[in-house]
Amino acid sequence: MGSKGFMDKIFGNKPAAEAEEYTEIDLSEYEQAIGEGPAETYVRVAELTSLAQIPELKREIYNGNIVIVDITPIKGDSLTRDRALKDLKQVAIDVNGDIAGLGENQIIVTPMSIKIDRTKFTAK
Repeated sequence: MGSKGFMDKIFGNKPAAEAEEYTEIDLSEYEQAIGEGPAETYVRVAELTSLAQIPELKREIYNGNIVIVDITPIKGDSLTRDRALKDLKQVAIDVNGDIAGLGENQIIVTPMSIKIDRTKFTAK
């Protein structure tokens, strides 16, 4: 499967005409930690700049954490991008987790027993 087909499978295929407008949102007032103490599962956020980071991302997933990865820095390097996505997809399979694209530049990988619902919903 070519890199285009692999990317479409992870991110979905959006027509180029659907350009999304970027708006900066200040969430600083909402970023206070609620409660103190350790959690059983963390949501970790990473920016992937090289394949050297993959072992640490895999370790986080194997430890039961949810990982959101920004692939913007490697998006133009199809060899690195495809290898990283293949490795992360394999981890999701290994732990019976899940992997999905969040927009064009981010992916989310979940550990065991956490599945990603790919249907969008709106509040009623």
